[in-house]
Amino acid sequence: MHEKVFAFVLKLVAEHGLVKGARIGVDGSTMEANAALRAIVRRDNGETYREMLTRMAKESGVETPTIDDLIRLDRKRKGKKLSNKDWTSKTDPEAKIAKMKDGSTHLAYKPEHAVDLDTGVIVAALINEADKGDTATLDPTLKEAEKNLSAVGPAPTPEDPCDLVADKGYHSRDVLKDLDDGPWKTRISEPRPSTGYSRWHGDDAARAAVYGNRNRLKSGVGKEAMRKRGEIVERSFAHVLERGGMRRTWLRGRENVHKRYLVHVAGYNLGVLMRALFGAGTPREAANIRFAFLVIIQAADMITFVIIAASDAETAALIVAVTCEAD
Repeated sequence: MHEKVFAFVLKLVAEHGLVKGARIGVDGSTMEANAALRAIVRRDNGETYREMLTRMAKESGVETPTIDDLIRLDRKRKGKKLSNKDWTSKTDPEAKIAKMKDGSTHLAYKPEHAVDLDTGVIVAALINEADKGDTATLDPTLKEAEKNLSAVGPAPTPEDPCDLVADKGYHSRDVLKDLDDGPWKTRISEPRPSTGYSRWHGDDAARAAVYGNRNRLKSGVGKEAMRKRGEIVERSFAHVLERGGMRRTWLRGRENVHKRYLVHVAGYNLGVLMRALFGAGTPREAANIRFAFLVIIQAADMITFVIIAASDAETAALIVAVTCEAD
């Protein structure tokens, strides 16, 4: 049902010409799961983090360790790390330990968007495990984008490929080789190599794919597409995660989080459609537009533009005046 809602809104947006399907930008972010990091347990014996510290303190000679003793021990011990291979959450096993965008560490999920760079419409939104790299999650996102694009119009084909624009996290020889001569024409940012040259070891297909992607990326079209990716794709995350309040989920289980996220993204796409039709992305903003008007005052060689926007018919909320020469 949630997928049908997303598909219905996407079809509605496409009917108004807001799904071009010529350039698709892909990127991922992080969202905090509804599980506490302090409640994680070891996979092998079910021991909690505090129980592990208490055991280590007793082994070091502290018979009845206090909270301060445990904190001091945890701060000073060497080789401290939290690995998803060793630790899991009892309340949400699918949530993974990951570093968030602000540098903090939480149990998290990884949302990934495929966005039409010409209109800002999200054509695919998946929730992945947070410990998976960009190269591992790219293929299912592209398959979902292909399916959704084919439902609302012509899908990309090898004869008529769609530009795929992504940052350097998605760059790898295997990815570029698999996408070469397919329905996606890659313009993926290339990381700076650790050495001054590349070794191919006879893999001519990988070399051709990497060089082709590099040439497309250095062109004027490629540079402009990368600028659009940095603006449009990041804006979708800002609206959905930050402004939309989805940076922290209150559901458990990747399937439940994905269903909630799809409906949220459908609302975002609906806002894009409303902004194109009415000039406002929310009902409240659309209701306030009828109270805004423009006054033009001309005196001698000067023209003054006065924009007045009000929250209701009586109270003015914004007044902007701009004066310029008549010519």
